[in-house]
Amino acid sequence: MIPTEDASARKRDIEEKLRQEQETLLFIRESLEKSDQLTKNMVSILSSFESRLMQLENSIIPVHKQTENLQRLQDNVDKTLSCLDHVISYYHVAKDTEKIIKEGPAGRLEEYLNCMARIQKAVEYFQDNNPDSPELNRVKLLFEKGKESLESEFRNLLTRNSKAVPPVVILDLVAGDDEIETADEVLLEHLPENILQDLICISMWLVEYGRNLDFMNVYYQIRSNQLDRSIKGLKEHFRKNSSSSGVLYSPAIQNKKNNTPSKKAIKRPGHDHELRVKHLSDTLAEKHGPAVGKEDVLDSEIDSYIHCISAFVKLAQSEYQLLTEIIPEHHQKRTFDSLIQEALDGLMVEGESIVSTARRAIMRHDYSAVLTIFPILKHLKQMKQEFDQVLQGTAAGTKNKLPVLITSMETTGAKALEEFADSIKNDPDKEYNMPKDGTVHELTSNAILFLQQLLDFQETASAMLASQETGSSSSSYNSEFSRRLLSNYICKILGNLQLNLHSKAKVYEDTALGAVFLLNNFNYILKSLEKSELIQLVAVTLKHPDKTYKGHIEEQLQIYQRSWFKVTTPITESNMPTFQPGTKLKDKERQAIKDRFKAFNDGLEELCKIQKSWAIPDKEQRNKIRRAQKENVTGAYRVFWQRYSNVPFTKNTEKYIKYRVEQVEEMIEKLFDTSA
Repeated sequence: MIPTEDASARKRDIEEKLRQEQETLLFIRESLEKSDQLTKNMVSILSSFESRLMQLENSIIPVHKQTENLQRLQDNVDKTLSCLDHVISYYHVAKDTEKIIKEGPAGRLEEYLNCMARIQKAVEYFQDNNPDSPELNRVKLLFEKGKESLESEFRNLLTRNSKAVPPVVILDLVAGDDEIETADEVLLEHLPENILQDLICISMWLVEYGRNLDFMNVYYQIRSNQLDRSIKGLKEHFRKNSSSSGVLYSPAIQNKKNNTPSKKAIKRPGHDHELRVKHLSDTLAEKHGPAVGKEDVLDSEIDSYIHCISAFVKLAQSEYQLLTEIIPEHHQKRTFDSLIQEALDGLMVEGESIVSTARRAIMRHDYSAVLTIFPILKHLKQMKQEFDQVLQGTAAGTKNKLPVLITSMETTGAKALEEFADSIKNDPDKEYNMPKDGTVHELTSNAILFLQQLLDFQETASAMLASQETGSSSSSYNSEFSRRLLSNYICKILGNLQLNLHSKAKVYEDTALGAVFLLNNFNYILKSLEKSELIQLVAVTLKHPDKTYKGHIEEQLQIYQRSWFKVTTPITESNMPTFQPGTKLKDKERQAIKDRFKAFNDGLEELCKIQKSWAIPDKEQRNKIRRAQKENVTGAYRVFWQRYSNVPFTKNTEKYIKYRVEQVEEMIEKLFDTSA
């Protein structure tokens, strides 16, 4: 039973809570009433605002539409006035531009072309809208007069600024081509940049708006005269400055890394380099010294002509580059063809004159004098690719001029074939002239180069050989007979070369180096034959020439491999000491093992040191020799090493077992590698 005091206290708590809840409820009711009142006030305000907005919209929209209509009317008026101004302006074009057109474009080309553009538009307007207007005739006459002034300005600008290229600049241009990478490249600036830009602008305008291509004839005539004067100036330079002493110079025999000659110091560039680099034409000259003596009347003429051929190519290339900037693309080839005719014809005539002089020497049986043609012929052949590139797109008659001259020189020079064969056979064995690394001899490369050049005039050479054999024209013989004669001659050259190479190989004290030398030369001959039609010509006389030369190469490979006997012999099975496994080695047996390890180590180190400086340029042959040596040497060494490396024959193991099998292979892999 709950005590009376607790019940009273609980009742008081309940009554207090009830009172508090009643007060809260009263507060909420008052708040709701205030909220309702505020909502009613806000609704009343918004309703009033909406009503006013509707009144404003009803007032503004009509005003806006009226303003828009007025703006459209204003735009139409402006456009109408603009069109009227545009039309009226055409009637003022002649008056506004007449003074400028009469004064000409000199000194204000841009302004002049702008006037011509206005006149052109006026002509088009009147033709389309009012063809009977007298204004049309007026602007047409003004347009024609302006076009004539532009053509005249084109001629005047080109004439005043087309100057012959100085000889010293041409020489630097030709000499600069001998470097693979030229630090200071010689560039020709035929025309000042501002003049060039004016010519380009006039050319573009005449083609696009003038509908007149006569300016192209003006261009080629002026530039043709400039090109011809440049080459004639170079000839005159050689005539005045040619030296009566020194070796005949030809750019055809220059190395690609010689120094560019200075403009003032060198009159006949290339002389110093000629003393360092022998080429085919040098070989011929050495065999027939009188041909290049100072008494030779062709010396200066040939020297000058070779320079002029190179100069023509370089100047023509430069002219074409200039032409492509000024002349439209579709007319560039035809214009260029006409441009180079005068200078090209002059060179061809001069070349034929040299050939005629050589022919007269042949009539006097002075065959050494004929050899003076070879530097020119060689140079023409070297330049032929550039000639073809320069003349690409020209007429067939233009393209054929150089081949005709080459054929003429080939026919005349063919009489020197037998002299060349004798020079190959009798080339002396000079120790200082032998490649120290056993690479291809200069005689070999010269002979192959000469034979490869014969491929370009096989018919001429065959005809000459047939004529020499029978004393009559070879035209009565069929092509098979002529081909066989040429094949016999080529085989004679190769036979003489082979005999001479065997003789030269004896100059080397080391037989192995001599074998490498012959291997390189025979391989070079074989590769050169296979890369050209020579292999087919040789096969007419010598069946399977590739097998023959591969046999020569294999023979020299076997001779070379004998040099490694000093390495492999000490470790072969027959020379290995015998002993019973598990028994203590005798002093004699230990010493025998030491001697064999030492002999192998010393021989390996010696050969690797010596043969590392030798060279086998052909990668296939080089890898073949390395592979064969690794099989022979490491094969024998592996067996020897496995048998004796763990035998206690010495306390100083590192002294004798210096190399693992893998290390021996690595050493052999570095043979013929000077960079290793």
